[in-house]
Order: sequence, then structure tokens, then C-alpha cells
Amino acid sequence: MSDNSLSRHGLRNLSRVNFNLSAPALYEEAGRRGEGQVAKNGPLVVRTGQHTGRSAGDKFVVRDETTEKTVWWDNNKAMSPAQFDALHADMMKFAEGRELFAKDLFGGADLTHRISVRIITEYAWHSLFVHHLLIRPTAEELKSFDPEFTIIDLPSFTADPARHGTVGGTVIAVNFAKKIVLIGGTSYAGEMKKSVFTIMNYLLPAKGVMSMHCSANVGGDDRSAIFFGLSGTGKTTLSADASRTLIGDDEHGWSENGIFNIEGGCYAKVIRLSREAEPEIFSTTERFGTVLENVVMDPATRELDLDDARFAENTRAAYPIDFIPNASLTGRTGHPSNVIMLTADAFGVLPPIARLTPSQAMYHFLSGFTAKVAGTEKGLGKEPQPTFSTCFGAPFMPRHPSEYGNLLRELIGRHQADCWLVNTGWTGGAFGTGSRMPIKATRALLNAALDGSLANVEMRIDPNFRFRVPVAAPGVDSAILNPRDTWADKAAYDAQAQKLARMFRENFRKFEAHVGDDVLAAAPVLAEAAE
Repeated sequence: MSDNSLSRHGLRNLSRVNFNLSAPALYEEAGRRGEGQVAKNGPLVVRTGQHTGRSAGDKFVVRDETTEKTVWWDNNKAMSPAQFDALHADMMKFAEGRELFAKDLFGGADLTHRISVRIITEYAWHSLFVHHLLIRPTAEELKSFDPEFTIIDLPSFTADPARHGTVGGTVIAVNFAKKIVLIGGTSYAGEMKKSVFTIMNYLLPAKGVMSMHCSANVGGDDRSAIFFGLSGTGKTTLSADASRTLIGDDEHGWSENGIFNIEGGCYAKVIRLSREAEPEIFSTTERFGTVLENVVMDPATRELDLDDARFAENTRAAYPIDFIPNASLTGRTGHPSNVIMLTADAFGVLPPIARLTPSQAMYHFLSGFTAKVAGTEKGLGKEPQPTFSTCFGAPFMPRHPSEYGNLLRELIGRHQADCWLVNTGWTGGAFGTGSRMPIKATRALLNAALDGSLANVEMRIDPNFRFRVPVAAPGVDSAILNPRDTWADKAAYDAQAQKLARMFRENFRKFEAHVGDDVLAAAPVLAEAAE
């Protein structure tokens, strides 16, 4: 196809356009252009340069008459329509004379709610990345493909803060009115995937469809589950269960038809990946088709070293979901029987599992709590640092969190899903004193929740957080179920629990005006207030 086919997007005078190339053809182009190298057994190894993760501070939404009222501006940086138009014009001029790659893809496996997206890239390997990560149309669908949204990704382009209103040379700009996303100044491919997720997070709630940063799977009994969780909580690991079918590992919608994957592939973190612990994901690093970002490779033998973080701690593998043996090929399943919210509590306060009411589920969903520990990031200090990322994905949420929270509570109630808060963090004390929650105990409790048996056991009310906690569970040491009992110093536990309770309440103040009394009542109890 000639470059005239991209003129509708403002791109003209291109030297060449490569439209909808296959994975092997994109391999050839990436090699020809020096963008990557083929490792032993066939994966394509690439480097993302300066940006080895998302540039959240460089993401903007165009503020116009519509988005003024619909976007959560406390969480989203604004760009004026004039600044966006200048950025678009400058990027189009920059692209002249260049060879580009275009991919026509879908976001959303639910045929009622999917969107069509054309992604135009400067790099061949970026085109291969989105080929894997989104849903590929059939040959018949391509004949009549009409893109609703367009993403243009030119890593070599540098934004001008004075002209474009950016922070620096990197930019991710979303214009919902013009249905265009512009990405420049970064080679990190994840920006394209998360741009599609941002679009879905804006469009779906207006249709009464929940968009979610979560993984999902389904058992042989057709009981499906969704797993919310921030990085380090075990979202990918716990949902990758050989006895259950994987629907997807990161982004999903919940519509009138059930759960559906927004994507068509996986983007797994592979630093220090173990063949023994995660064999399905490990195997994808040894096959043709997989794109490996910032993974260290021996230049002579082409063997990989997944333990080496010299280029980045955030090394990644991008591959189609059918590379996982027990993955769903439709990306769809029924309404969930269980909603799991994962947290890694480094304070050692939360129980390994707790049952939530719909109001409590909304409270903890809006809170999005986990904790980072000393030594994992520069400048964290000696004490665990609480992290509250609302809806377990604040960077991708254009709307106010209460819209997502109210929708989730409504869906949980309508479909009578059981809700659970699962702590994969510390027990027997805080980080530095206690130990990490045993994975066997987490798996046993999770399996009992997923098969429905845990909903019928005797429960106690946690005095600090007011959710229900199992008194006993098959295959699990009962002592671990009450975190206070695992601490040698009970007074120290009580003080730590109150400290975390105050953090929750302080964080939730910004949501108090947007939720009902039932959700406010789900807040942790403060001892002084109780007295």
C-alpha cells in the first residue's frame, strides 16, 4: 500500500509504508534496520535506551469542552488543543521522507465493545510488539478495517516544552475528540499498549462497562476470577495456574456479556525468571516470535542471562497469548464468581485472606494499597512505604476513581461475586522482622476461595479493618490466619495496625465526598475514635 493510505492521519511524503506485516517479515525488517538481534532459540532482543519503563510524568490529555467535565484532572496533566495541534503538525513534518510501519488491530475481545486501532510506528520491532499485544483481525476483517483511533509513535522525535507544553522531549498526548494518541521521545513499547488501555478506560465506563487493570482466569467448573494488584503483589504468578485457563494477564473489561481480555498477548516481567517456578512464561523466552526488552545476551553464543539487570530491572517479554499452553483463544469468559484484590503488606498487619462486602470491596479498590520496602528503590529509607494507587492502576485512569468504584460495586452486587483481599506480603512482623507470606498458604487459601468452599467456613471480624477473616482453612496453619497471633510483641502489632489504619483513612479523604455512607463505614477503625 502507498503512503496515500496514511494521508488521512496527516502523514505525507513518506518513503515507504509497511502495512500489516507478519511476524517473520517484521523480524527481517528489525534485523535489516539494526533494531534488534535474534537470540538462541529465536526471540528478538531489543533495547529501549533511556526509557526502560513508562514515563508517567510525560503523559497528557487534551483539555477541551468535553474532557473538561469527564476527565479526573487531579490525576491527568492537561494539554491545550492548540499545543496538541502544534505537536501533531511537527510530528507529521518530522515523519516526511521516513519509512513507517502500520498495524490494524483491535482492543477488546468482546465484539460488542471492541475498538479498532491503527498503530503507526517508526520502528519495525514496535510494530511486532503491538502485533503480539493487541488482537489481530482476520484476513476478512482487514478488508473492511476502519480505524476508530490512531496511535502514532515516533521515538526519534523530540518534543519542545515551549511550543508543545511538555515537561521535556518525551511526550504521550491523548486527544479523545480527535481520537489520536501521539508518542514521541521514548522507545519504551509499553506506552502504546497502555495508550489503548487509557482509551478503553475512558470509553467503557460511559457504556456501563467496567475496565480493569487485572488478570483473569477460569476453572473447569466455569467459575472465573479476576485478580487486581500492583507490581510485586503476585498478580501474574497467582493467575498463571496450570489447572485453570488464563483469560489474560493485565487488562480486562466486565460487560453485560462477562469478562473479556482487552489484549491479545502478554507483557511479562522476566528479570530473574525461573524455569522451575514459572515454566510457562520461561518457555516464551526460548522461542521465535517473542520480543525481549533490555535482556542481557552473550554476543557470541546468543544465550540469554535473565538474572542480569545491567540494562534494566524492568526487563520484559512480549508474546501472543497462545504461547501460554492453557490460555483462552477467545479471550472471553462468564461473569466472575470471585474478585481478588492482591496486596503485599510490608507492615505485617493484614491477614493472608479476608472476605469483603461490596462496600468494603469498593473501599479497598479505591485505596489500591500495597507497600514498598527499603532497598527495593532508591530513597525509600528504613521503613516500609505505603503505596496507594487508586483502582490498582491510577496512571491509566482518565475518569474519576469513583466512576470505576461505583461500577465495580454495582457489578459485584448484580452478579453476587465473592470478594477477597489477599495479602502476599509479610507475616510475624513487619519487613525486616517478619517473613514473607508462605506461597503454599496463599495458594491453598486462594484455591479454597476460587472453588467456593472458603465462603462457607467460620469467620471472625478483624477489629481494625472490620472485614471477615477465616478462623480455619484446610491445609493452612490456623495461627497464620490471625496476624496478631504471629507477632511476638502484641503491643507492637497493635501500634502497627493503627498506623496503617490511619494511613488508609488519610489517603481516602480525597474520595469521601464521592462515595456513600456504606463505603465510608468500610474504613478501618481508629482506637481513639472507638474510645
